[in-house]
Amino acid sequence: MTKIKIVLADDHAVLRSGLRYLLNSQPDMDVVGEADSGEEALAVCRQIKPDILILDLSMPGIGGLEALGLIKDQAPEVKILVLTMHDDEGYLRSVLRAGGSGYIIKKAADAELLSAIRAVYRGQVFIDPSMTKGLIQELLMSPAKEDKERRSLSERELEVLRLVALGFTNKQIADELFLSIKTVESHKAKIKEKLNLRGRSELVRYAIQQGLLPADH
Repeated sequence: MTKIKIVLADDHAVLRSGLRYLLNSQPDMDVVGEADSGEEALAVCRQIKPDILILDLSMPGIGGLEALGLIKDQAPEVKILVLTMHDDEGYLRSVLRAGGSGYIIKKAADAELLSAIRAVYRGQVFIDPSMTKGLIQELLMSPAKEDKERRSLSERELEVLRLVALGFTNKQIADELFLSIKTVESHKAKIKEKLNLRGRSELVRYAIQQGLLPADH
């Protein structure tokens, strides 16, 4: 079994120790590095290239949010799951805008954290369930814009966008729409270019704003 390579970034050694014990007890996870500051998290990610960085926002030095942006610039292949005490939608929006793949509150159950790690590893965006409702209500209250970018998308591209935002993998989209994986990848590249969007988190926000996802997603 291929294990998910994880780096822990938190300035509390006791918390890191507990997380390391929990994650290493999973058959599909392996903690390969640790950091106690934003600067060290950046250095470790550049050196090790883990699959996932579990990142605290409140750390010495440059701090988690600034570190997130730097890591996405310098090691964009690393998926970042924020684990924080801040159940604040402002922080959540900042994390998603900076390219984060997940946001979970420290008081969440162990099983929820493990689910978040596996979802982020699969390329999905995971948001702590306690914060999802407020985020979606806010997005749904924003006026949907039938902008020229959306009008430039073909019906097939809209279908692909909806499935991407719902968390489907390239293979699942290909199976659902009876396309080749290569064709799906081509559609995704064109969608991002036409909408001037980058990561999946931006596609999710756009899809919700445009009414392409159900309100209970």
